[in-house]
Amino acid sequence: MTFILILIGLFAGALSGLLGIGGGLVIVPALVYIAKMTQHQAQGTTLALMLPPITLLSVYAYHKAGNINWTITLFVCIGFFVGSYFGGDLANRLPEAALRKMFAIFLMVAAVHMFFKK
Repeated sequence: MTFILILIGLFAGALSGLLGIGGGLVIVPALVYIAKMTQHQAQGTTLALMLPPITLLSVYAYHKAGNINWTITLFVCIGFFVGSYFGGDLANRLPEAALRKMFAIFLMVAAVHMFFKK
């Protein structure tokens, strides 16, 4: 199982660096279906992954290419920091089935929007 978890991280990290997606799009479903975690456990574990500088190397690559606006990054981080507390608190109060459905709907809406955007 350790090797499979490392492969999940490797795949999520590669997609994160390549597409700029949050690793949670890959890691949350993988932890639910492969590691047999609850939706709450998978989301909490995925958020815990963000504590260390897991994206440091891909951020460096984008910075080196001049593709990071650090002013916007700062302001979004401030909002993210505060919003993540309230979102995490709400998620922990929701039933697992509702949380899983919300996650799935978010992914579908984002995918459809991106697919049809000109």
